[in-house]
Amino acid sequence: MVVQNEIQALYQQLLDAWDDCNARGMVELFTEDGELIGFDGSQAIGREEIFSHLHPIFEDHPTAKFVNKVKDVRFLDSEVAILRAIAGMVPRGQSDINPAANTHHTLVVVNIEGVWRIHLFQNTPAQFHGRPELVKQMTDELREWLK
Repeated sequence: MVVQNEIQALYQQLLDAWDDCNARGMVELFTEDGELIGFDGSQAIGREEIFSHLHPIFEDHPTAKFVNKVKDVRFLDSEVAILRAIAGMVPRGQSDINPAANTHHTLVVVNIEGVWRIHLFQNTPAQFHGRPELVKQMTDELREWLK
């Protein structure tokens, strides 16, 4: 359970760095050859490429803040785990989630010399095409975390 908490804390550090518009802070959580797959499908591999992708986003856009719920942490072995979460975004200056930005987060994390690092972060839109009840269900579940 302690290790699971470390992995969840790593995920929260990633989201906190996003919320703080801190590209360098996000990048430092990845392995050297880590990979980020963004909400729009863009892909960045390696810390410098991830930084080059994130930095302009924070410079040019008022990014929304994440609300999240970890759904599962599964260990593939003692040094590799997968975290799955759902997340929503609250636009700056607002107090409610924008359901159009709901997402599934997947992290593959590895333990390198006693430190957990992100090897893959995938941010997949949760659009549920043609199933608005699932969008509402996810949004309502995330709203519980806003309280």
